[in-house]
Amino acid sequence: MATGEQADIVVVGGINTDFLVQGPRLPVPGDNVQGHLFLESLGGKGAIGAVGAARLGARVALIGRVGMDARGLSLLEQLSDEGLDIGGVARDPSSLTGVVLEMVDEAGAKQTLAAPGANRSMRVSDVMQAEERISAASVLLIDLEVPLEVVSAAIHHARAAGTHVVLDPAPAMSLSEDLLEAVHVIRPNAQEAEALTGVEVRDRDSARQAAENLLRRGVGGVVVASPDGSLVVSSEGELWLPDLDVERADTTGAGDAFCAALSVALAEGKSLAQAARFAHEASALATMRLGALGGLPTREQVESRLAMLRPSALSPEAAPL
Repeated sequence: MATGEQADIVVVGGINTDFLVQGPRLPVPGDNVQGHLFLESLGGKGAIGAVGAARLGARVALIGRVGMDARGLSLLEQLSDEGLDIGGVARDPSSLTGVVLEMVDEAGAKQTLAAPGANRSMRVSDVMQAEERISAASVLLIDLEVPLEVVSAAIHHARAAGTHVVLDPAPAMSLSEDLLEAVHVIRPNAQEAEALTGVEVRDRDSARQAAENLLRRGVGGVVVASPDGSLVVSSEGELWLPDLDVERADTTGAGDAFCAALSVALAEGKSLAQAARFAHEASALATMRLGALGGLPTREQVESRLAMLRPSALSPEAAPL
């Protein structure tokens, strides 16, 4: 989409260069493992979420920061090529572009080390300059790879403007009641849910405990990714989405793909249950290829899989979402 054109979804979050190495196993401290594949690509939860939404057919604007280095320029070119409005992405002369080092084994398990760089230099003024974009959008998708004061400013502005707020609470940290009350839908994984609620998420029951904690604290709807599936909970009921049987190559970016697809479906007026089913398929497809960017599916791929599946079972003890 052209810079300045009204976006369906505005994404505020991290923009990085990802360096990924795949090997037979993950190293332990002091270990030296010979890998057999290297990838360098666009990364960051904000960037991947924005590209993921664009590939699913949404008009997307991205708000963030990169450095003045060559990597930053390269990322901006890639984001533009994906059809994003990048008018809200600033180039920071005092910081390097963020970087993430990822190691992945042949079963898809991973280890990650990040240097946030320019992402941590974002300011509330960046949000203020994007207020018109946020107000005009249907959904704000935001993560925690940028400073918390930036997150708070964007969420509260979106809420006041009537823009639906979807929060991807990564990296894991605790959040204030004031912030949570302004969120329409939050999608934590097990580690993030524990940081937010103190509940160790091991299965569906403990995922429900974490979700109920967040609902009591004012969040409108919760999708908790547990080790064996995702639980969707709101005041209207509960939906369990068991993990799909796919051949996983890399789980990197699966959560980003979920949040992107969830945001797209909500922007189209789908219910939370419908949006979560759509996102569940997108997330599974994202694990079938290496790298967060390379795994992001198209709209056709997601809808093709959905057409072959039976409706997911609803919780017997709760009303349908």
